[in-house]
Amino acid sequence: MQTLIIIDGNSVIHRAYHALPELTAKNKGLVNAVYGFLLVFFKAVKDFNPNYITVCFDTLPPTFRHKQFSEYKAKRKKAPQDLYDQIPMVKEILSALKVAVFEKSGFEADDLIGTIASKAAQKQPIPEIQTMIISSDFDVFQLVNSKTKVYNLIKGVKQGEIFDVRKVKEKFGISPAQVVDFKALAGDASDNIPGATGIGKKTAIDLVQEYGSVEKLYKAIEKGEAWDMKQRVKEILLKNKEQVLMSYGLAKIDSCVGIDLNLEKCAWRAPATDPEIRARASRVLEDYQFYTLKNRL
Repeated sequence: MQTLIIIDGNSVIHRAYHALPELTAKNKGLVNAVYGFLLVFFKAVKDFNPNYITVCFDTLPPTFRHKQFSEYKAKRKKAPQDLYDQIPMVKEILSALKVAVFEKSGFEADDLIGTIASKAAQKQPIPEIQTMIISSDFDVFQLVNSKTKVYNLIKGVKQGEIFDVRKVKEKFGISPAQVVDFKALAGDASDNIPGATGIGKKTAIDLVQEYGSVEKLYKAIEKGEAWDMKQRVKEILLKNKEQVLMSYGLAKIDSCVGIDLNLEKCAWRAPATDPEIRARASRVLEDYQFYTLKNRL
């Protein structure tokens, strides 16, 4: 079996920025997020020995979600500018390493990750491809299936945990496919997804476990078959139905984004076996004064 690594660029960069102390390089400014991202990248290459690697990035809003709900992510505090300034630096180093980068206006990195994972599963060579998503974002757990796992960063940039279908169920009490239903009911303050006002996380989990999905939940209520449901919960759900359905659309990752995925262009060419890439990457890492990382090439 071959391995495709998809890295959630913005998620890893944000985590690295907040996890590592200030680190500066001559003529570059602050580079702690760049360094942290590369620690994750190098570790992933070492641990998972990939055949293919891609990195996905967000683009500037608005996305299609903002068009559905203008207040989407409206309450999120803007990250410091010196974090955003490091994103082009990461892309520069990825270019030197010949790593395929994906971003598309109107969509988030999660949508591109979902699309690539889906397309990779459809374009299976022999042997088949196992996809590993590297992120610290809860949303990507909805993409986990028999061919896709998530390596979730849980402590800074040095530790992570692999989630397959069984692990997601064990950790959260719901299947990967039900992550969207959970968020539709409970909402998500970080993304300003409203959910059903008055329904907390525990109740949302209980409802998803009992009814399976938002669709089946409302069918049961409307048919008078939600016999065990508390009247207060039923009233909240009926009052917030339109908001819940909208939240479902906001929470669901679009895995059908129009991008051209050519797996051969995503092939990982290890610097240790490719003198051209090694020379180019060495020069770039020297520019950032990442000498220890250069030695790991």
